Amino acid sequence: MRFPLSLSLDLGRYLMSRRLKGEARFPLVLMLEPTHQCNLACAGCGRIQEYRDTLGQSLSLEECLGAVAECGAPVVTVTGGEPLLYPPVFDLVRELLARRKHIYLCTNAVLLEKSLPRLVRSPRLTLSVHVDGLAPTHDHILGRAGLFEVTLSAIRAAKRLGFRVCTNTTIYQETDIAEIKELFALLTRIGVDGILVSPAYSFAGVDPEMFLSREEIKEKFTRLTAGGERFRYFSTPLYLSFLRGERHYRCTPWANPTRNPRGWRSPCYQILDGHYPTFARLMEETDWERFVSGRDPRCAQCMMHSGFEPSVVQGLSGRDLLTMVRWNLT
Repeated sequence: MRFPLSLSLDLGRYLMSRRLKGEARFPLVLMLEPTHQCNLACAGCGRIQEYRDTLGQSLSLEECLGAVAECGAPVVTVTGGEPLLYPPVFDLVRELLARRKHIYLCTNAVLLEKSLPRLVRSPRLTLSVHVDGLAPTHDHILGRAGLFEVTLSAIRAAKRLGFRVCTNTTIYQETDIAEIKELFALLTRIGVDGILVSPAYSFAGVDPEMFLSREEIKEKFTRLTAGGERFRYFSTPLYLSFLRGERHYRCTPWANPTRNPRGWRSPCYQILDGHYPTFARLMEETDWERFVSGRDPRCAQCMMHSGFEPSVVQGLSGRDLLTMVRWNLT
């Protein structure tokens, strides 16, 4: 199976319970950012711009666990910043596993290999490693020579120790699709469990020439996924179909709420209008329809997985449900 049976069962039960309660808006994945500190300054990263005045702030372990309880989502993505710089990160992972959460620990891999002995191996924990191209491209985007080899070494070490590992690749304006296919073939050979891929989002303060229009996204993802290569994508086939322009989805921005040291980010992982002190206020006071409808101009070119993969999951029925079941079984 592409995903652990426990994840499929827990997510299915969770979706059913929410629907039986008649809830139209509910979270699926908590984006937990315990710190925005990072050991890199990646060219396409908006966080170091948005939070440059508060980069030294972090959530306490108790605040992280409180956010998990407030939100109630079955999946927690621990991101940042670089979460391996967060001192209680190993305790956080253990506490999340004790609460039977499914965890994606996102990392640029600089500290990953030496951190592996302190991480708990579990089918509920996936290490999500950032890789944006082969060595010259990856090192250029991350701003430091040699990091591609550091990343590959960390992935190999994690797989030797029995960790579940996926990679996360962002597609930019200058991304060479032939290079990305070569990268994905290499990652497949070294045994990654899955590949996540998504177009970049144009953050304020980051060079706008790096980013793609919707038409450019459709063209690049058609070339990426139309060659017959059988890469083990964790990006769902329905989302990839959306990226190719073959189907339409409305965004579900509330499905991946973000909690960071400033509070609950509104309205979504990409757009920052402000922060709320509680999850309840985020849900009650954000003008969700403005973003679902695409009326906000900042939504015009966005096709990010954090907004549209939940739309795929929450709208499953009929033939699409069978497609997803077959895909997960491969």
